[in-house]
Amino acid sequence: MTIDSHANRFVCDLVAYEPGKPIDETARELGLDPSQIVKVASNENPLGPSPLAKAAMREALEDAHIYPDGGGFRLRGAIADSLGFSRENVVLGNGSNEIIELLCHTFLNGRTELIAAEHAFVVYKLMATLFGAGYVEVPDPGFIHDLDAMADAITGKTRLVFIANPNNPTGTMVDQQAIDRFMDRLPEHVIAVFDEAYIEFPDHPPDTLRYVREGRNVCVLRTFSKIHGLAALRVGYGIAPAHLAGLLQKARQPFNVNAIAQAGALAAMRDSQHMSQTRELNRQGLAFYEKALAERGLEYVPSHANFILLKTGEGDHVFREMLKQGVIIRAMSGYKLPDWVRVSIGTHAQNLRCLEVLDDVLAARLAAC
Repeated sequence: MTIDSHANRFVCDLVAYEPGKPIDETARELGLDPSQIVKVASNENPLGPSPLAKAAMREALEDAHIYPDGGGFRLRGAIADSLGFSRENVVLGNGSNEIIELLCHTFLNGRTELIAAEHAFVVYKLMATLFGAGYVEVPDPGFIHDLDAMADAITGKTRLVFIANPNNPTGTMVDQQAIDRFMDRLPEHVIAVFDEAYIEFPDHPPDTLRYVREGRNVCVLRTFSKIHGLAALRVGYGIAPAHLAGLLQKARQPFNVNAIAQAGALAAMRDSQHMSQTRELNRQGLAFYEKALAERGLEYVPSHANFILLKTGEGDHVFREMLKQGVIIRAMSGYKLPDWVRVSIGTHAQNLRCLEVLDDVLAARLAAC
């Protein structure tokens, strides 16, 4: 009898999360020059980190032999000040993914349920399964969260409802009216989790922090991975009423956010110019893709984030063929969208290269038919 026979069955049956294919791995497998590979698969910031953040991280390296501030005093204080909260409202995570895990640690078990939209971030289902909880998937017509249907799905077993806004992988966003209507129906035993990893990209996003200020059962998740370009550091945070944030702090591992990451995140918050440049580059990139895809008659989902979901047919095939030419995109079969791919917005040169290779792959497939 092997050791896996003693493992929890729900772990053995899980399909592990697959991140976007790394550049180095692609270069090794295909014998390509890493500098010639275009990666537009993981919704990363094509401008990279702020120069202020890079300088702060280099300086922080001098003290790499010292444990980090386990409570994240300065970073939590800066986040709180920027949003009009107290430090007690902020929980730091090793990426906002860890806040998702802390919420599940704290509130899920075999007698509870988590609700999410059908085409939402796959980690929600993975976490629910790991904690033995039920996972309730609500259809999202037009790829937009149906918050009325999600409210209808709440039962006495429900503990967490995840609302990704803007949503990954669709790029869609629910508006303030829909959120307010949902919150009017939220019972006291349920926590609404607004996953806002891309909230800095839309011009007029809805305000979910108002519910934290009111002391409601709400946790808002945000990250330094996207707009700030610090994905490699894994720094995220949750904003919640103090009593809820306090529970998450109890579930948190000590020293979960390292000192170099904290220094980089603190400096990144001061660089408003870098954030503005990122937004503008993203706005131009989305407009470029929307125009190009419309000209080609390819279906796409208008996006409020830093990526675009488009229908190519046979997404896995398109991914593989583009990979051979050194362009990494993301196939969406893992999200039950086998005919779709997701493309991150890059620099103008990266966008042009991606579109060029996409044209080649689609033309070759058409010629083979």
